[in-house]
Amino acid sequence: MGHLLSASLLSADFCNLGRDIQAINESETDWFHVDVMDGLFVPNISFGQPVIKHINSLAKKPLDIHLMIMNPDRYFEDFKNCGADILSVHYEACTHLHRSLDRIKQLGMKSGVVLNPHTPVCLLEDIIYMCDLVVLMSVNPGFGGQRFIETTYDKVSRLKELIERKACDCLIEVDGGVTVDNHRRLVECGTDVLVAGSAVFSSEDPMKTIVELKK
Repeated sequence: MGHLLSASLLSADFCNLGRDIQAINESETDWFHVDVMDGLFVPNISFGQPVIKHINSLAKKPLDIHLMIMNPDRYFEDFKNCGADILSVHYEACTHLHRSLDRIKQLGMKSGVVLNPHTPVCLLEDIIYMCDLVVLMSVNPGFGGQRFIETTYDKVSRLKELIERKACDCLIEVDGGVTVDNHRRLVECGTDVLVAGSAVFSSEDPMKTIVELKK
């Protein structure tokens, strides 16, 4: 199976969100990536549960929800009810990560852990077996359109080595600054899922860009 593509709605046209969702439905994109920000864990605020319910009502592909919030455990049931298929929490925001991942799984969602650019993959040594997905941030979280952090390639390779050594069934997702210029190298390093926002929605031909990113 080839790599997957998750379209980040943070870069969509919010005045025409339904139009952009329908375009992704009809494209080769595999998932919808939805960033939830609280203005505390990251210096930005995005959309919450009411908007995600509407997204889910239109989306024909899985919702890949990325929680960039403090105390995320308070909202797991809410996001399950909103239609989340995959729910990812930040390592840096979870005091009891094992408990958090276990609860996500109990609710019937795929569990993901997100690492900020400065957080080493070795910290997942004792928890990787509980992860369906590990998201490596390749920009500092909070805003779209940032420049890709080049050390991400090595980080993907180290994470791939850990997953293989532990014999885990875990996908590697890279989020931030993914473009048609760097996506091939990311896949070669071991990336399973590419998150693309600005690269798609700011493109003059989004459908052509999606095809390129899926190659």
